[in-house]
Amino acid sequence: MRWETQRLEKAKQIIKMYPQKRSALGPLLYLAQDKDGYISNESIVEISSLVGITEVQVQSVASFYSMYKQEPTGKYLLSVCKSISCEISNSSEVIESVKEFTGLSNNETDDQNLFTYESVECIGACGGAPAVQVNYETIEGLTPDKAIDLCSWLKETEPKVIVADELQEKFGGVKSFDWAIEDNTGTSSPVPGFQTYDTLKEKK
Repeated sequence: MRWETQRLEKAKQIIKMYPQKRSALGPLLYLAQDKDGYISNESIVEISSLVGITEVQVQSVASFYSMYKQEPTGKYLLSVCKSISCEISNSSEVIESVKEFTGLSNNETDDQNLFTYESVECIGACGGAPAVQVNYETIEGLTPDKAIDLCSWLKETEPKVIVADELQEKFGGVKSFDWAIEDNTGTSSPVPGFQTYDTLKEKK
């Protein structure tokens, strides 16, 4: 299925921001993932046409970076950091809590397409370890029990927009530093929230 008119127009606006069309490939892959929850073959064809490179070239970039998903992703992508700062702060127990609640192993999605689980390398929140992201919105200082509370809350309430400030207040602990500016924006799909790409949403 071809991209809808609004997504095509946004793609064209993004392409104009770059001196060469192909330089917009990364952002366009996020638009594709926002549409389908992963990089579909149809989107690869669309992007290839938009930026003037081959489908193989598009696929090679999409498959190289782990944030571009090759298979359908659940509504909530749970990314638990396993790097050294988080590991020495008990991330292994957070990982086990999330895996036990969801019944998932690494890079698996449940039958309801609600959760996808992945263990990841450093997400840049070492001072607030252990850290977890939901659709790339970060929570710092998460305990194993709070990880279960987080998953339960997501399952029961199914929030349309995931906002880091809300998650931190409900489930987080020690932060790397104070988040000085209150932020009520987040993401509504397993894609980082970027204002320029229209993947940043405001929680009503």
